[in-house]
Amino acid sequence: MTHFLHTQGDLEAGLAELIKLDPRLGPAAEIAGAFNLRRREGGYPGLCAIVCGQQLSVASAAAIRERLFAAFEPFHHDAVARARSDKLKRLGLSNAKIKSIKEIGKAVATGAIDLTAVGEMDADAAHALLTALHGVGPWTADIYLLFCLGHADAFPAGDLAVQEAARIALSLRKRPDAKQLNKIAEAWRPWRGVAAHLMWAYYHVVKKRDGIGLQTKAKAAAKKHWPQIKKTKAVKKAGKAAKTAKKKKGVRRAKRRSEN
Repeated sequence: MTHFLHTQGDLEAGLAELIKLDPRLGPAAEIAGAFNLRRREGGYPGLCAIVCGQQLSVASAAAIRERLFAAFEPFHHDAVARARSDKLKRLGLSNAKIKSIKEIGKAVATGAIDLTAVGEMDADAAHALLTALHGVGPWTADIYLLFCLGHADAFPAGDLAVQEAARIALSLRKRPDAKQLNKIAEAWRPWRGVAAHLMWAYYHVVKKRDGIGLQTKAKAAAKKHWPQIKKTKAVKKAGKAAKTAKKKKGVRRAKRRSEN
């Protein structure tokens, strides 16, 4: 069964189910505190917005998106198809991204893909269809499914913030790559998208900076409505293990400093 995260209640219910599947995530949820469901516009504009943000800082991506959408009213694939490349370059788009948004628009115009209908598929099938589009890699496909369509099982394993948060939350020796993290996340199906939201929120707290487009407004207001995570024996054990590992790491660092 395909689950969706359309409301804050969907996210909260999904988090509870996720922690039942993997109690190790309980301590991470406690540390992350309340976090909000993040959604974006879907369809052609939504996918183009994500393509614009590929390999850019949050601020740079936002600036380019604003210029792009302001240049076309309404923002439609037919208008983008007619636009000259030099005009799109002046908006801050690279040649590669210009080709991507034009090719995606062509696929939408010809009916080769329905960017809304893919949300009704299971995560793997939708992922495969999206990555067949020019300029849409695994990360872009999963971000579209998660943020634009609210697919509860979309999982951007290639996202560095998600990888680093998983390393800390699960007390891993080194940051997992996309392949390793996908293997770990198999235990989180069909709530891998909820796990991604959790990892971004956890990353924000432990690293004191945002992952991809992390929204922190109204976090305090949402906190009082957030369900309390029940501290099962497994959750308590995982929390103690994480603290012990952190303490041992600090001792090893102190020993190395004294030896030097």
